[in-house]
Amino acid sequence: MSKKAETRCAWVGADPLYTAYHDEEWGVPEWDDQALFEKLILDGFQAGLSWLTILKKRDNFRRAFHDFDPQRIAAYTPDDVARLMADAGIVRNRAKIEATIGNARGWLEIMAEGDGFSAFLWDFVDGKPKVNHWQSLSNVPAETDVSKAMSKTLKARGFRFVGPTIVYAFMQAVGMVNDHTTDCFRYKQV
Repeated sequence: MSKKAETRCAWVGADPLYTAYHDEEWGVPEWDDQALFEKLILDGFQAGLSWLTILKKRDNFRRAFHDFDPQRIAAYTPDDVARLMADAGIVRNRAKIEATIGNARGWLEIMAEGDGFSAFLWDFVDGKPKVNHWQSLSNVPAETDVSKAMSKTLKARGFRFVGPTIVYAFMQAVGMVNDHTTDCFRYKQV
């Protein structure tokens, strides 16, 4: 007897990489400072592209950006920008690459202030995931008042490619909000 297929969020599709991402990562609360930095940067690179494109290039991004080590990235020079612009394994967008360097510097400033990047971001949701109860993908917003506030604060700190829609996608990905639809098998799990 075959196992019944799990019901997933409607955006997942059939690609095994996308399915694994949905089933294992998306919506799972992330608290690690550097992992949050990586996810925010990747969400910024996704602007104008599909998330599947970024997922397929994620290992290349990790290699090219020294495993998203903000201290190393903050010290990048124009030679590093040229190196990254020549790397066909990543999204070669100068504005996004330069924003990553600036965002690493912003991350370092936040880290130096004491509580860390994780606490800084999670404070926007009072330190715990917000559980939504969306019945279909059409109910899920592209941005919220919280994502607008986080975006505004990040921009004021010098971050770029952190508009409210990008920030909301980031919040969903790192489990600050549970936006699995109620029929998805992961809804109750996360």
